[in-house]
Amino acid sequence: MTNLSSPRRPASLARQLALAVALASGTAVLAVPGFTDAAHAQKKKKKDEQAQAAAPVYAKEFVAAYTPVETALKDPAANVAALKPQIEAIANMAASPDEKLAAGGMLFNAGITGKDMTLQLRGAELMLGSGKVKPEDTGRFAFVASQLATAQNQFAKAETYLQQAIDLNYSGPNLSTYDVRMNMAELYFSQERFAEGVAYISQLIAARKAEGQPVNPNWYRRGVQIAYNNELVPQIYDFVQGWVIDVPTQENWRDAVNLTRNLNDYDGPVLLDLLRLGKRVGTLKEKNDYVFYIEAADTRRLPMEVKSVIDEANATGAIPKGSDPWVDEQLATANSLIAEDRAALPALERDANAPAAKLRTVLAAGDTFLSYGEYAKAASFYERSLTMPEVDRNLALTRLGIAQIGAGNIDAARETLSKVDGPRSPIAKLWSAYASQSAAPAAPAVAAAGS
Repeated sequence: MTNLSSPRRPASLARQLALAVALASGTAVLAVPGFTDAAHAQKKKKKDEQAQAAAPVYAKEFVAAYTPVETALKDPAANVAALKPQIEAIANMAASPDEKLAAGGMLFNAGITGKDMTLQLRGAELMLGSGKVKPEDTGRFAFVASQLATAQNQFAKAETYLQQAIDLNYSGPNLSTYDVRMNMAELYFSQERFAEGVAYISQLIAARKAEGQPVNPNWYRRGVQIAYNNELVPQIYDFVQGWVIDVPTQENWRDAVNLTRNLNDYDGPVLLDLLRLGKRVGTLKEKNDYVFYIEAADTRRLPMEVKSVIDEANATGAIPKGSDPWVDEQLATANSLIAEDRAALPALERDANAPAAKLRTVLAAGDTFLSYGEYAKAASFYERSLTMPEVDRNLALTRLGIAQIGAGNIDAARETLSKVDGPRSPIAKLWSAYASQSAAPAAPAVAAAGS
């Protein structure tokens, strides 16, 4: 794998998004809306019933307790820890919605000043529970509360508040509604609910595509990383398929091919079809990549394909010519067999097309013509093999799909590859992704973080 290693419990997105960002320009101590004015207003004669009904409701005892603590907290040298018992007593006194809003603001601000997340969370909860927070601020405080709860491992509470922020379509400076929703996946990961988190990212991707918008490539990488580290099979293969279709960089293709190899113990014939894709998308880089390919292809069966692989390894410097006697021997063997092999192609084609042809002959013809790049002929033999008893359907379907891609029959290839199941299914999904990529017009620029 490349660039996919991470600790088993990665730092959450909530930690990556600094609390200052989460507060959306609200990290400074909050002004408690109208408390002082309202408290004094209660002492004044109300002009009419409407004004009286709209006035905040504070008990005298609450005002008496609140005012000196508020004054003390305004002192730049205020000791929040020393004042904490009085602050908490005020929170316990709060009964009316207005008192809860005022007390919550005090706790929240004191928590920021004193770097006390417990106070901050309790303050945010009091304000939200008061029902008095302005509608335009409710989503912000719900998001803040979810982050504070997450930091204190209060995950159920964090999930409740985060869902509230999501339902309110909360966003802020440099923080889109999708960033907010991505926090839910990270919240699942914090609890080691990996499958749920990956499924949630998949839903975000689907929603983004349904809107006709580009997908943030980091979403794919995060989902693939978590799914790979925790061996979420088979979910990872659907995820990887979408990843390389939407973000078909060579690095991503290499990760996709390698993780499929690493998560499976493929024998030679199966591995061959994965390495064929690796060669097609340019992900064979290491010496062993080529050695495995040579072994899987078998020089005496597919000399032309082996020669092509070794020539590439020599040209790229992965296996410099003359550096490995075994590889040099395989190249010499391939070169000695190609002319004879080519000369036998007409006879092989005739025998494989004979009404009484055996399955072994038909498949051999498909494999041979595929190795020479005669894709239409290869496809016809794989199609015939699928009508014969005892055929390995998944092998025949996979190679039929590969031949159809080579022949340019992209829609047919995707339909064929969709029928593959069992151990070859992940390989078929990658080949199908390659087919989709080959058929697609140039993709729009993907969105960067924050989309």
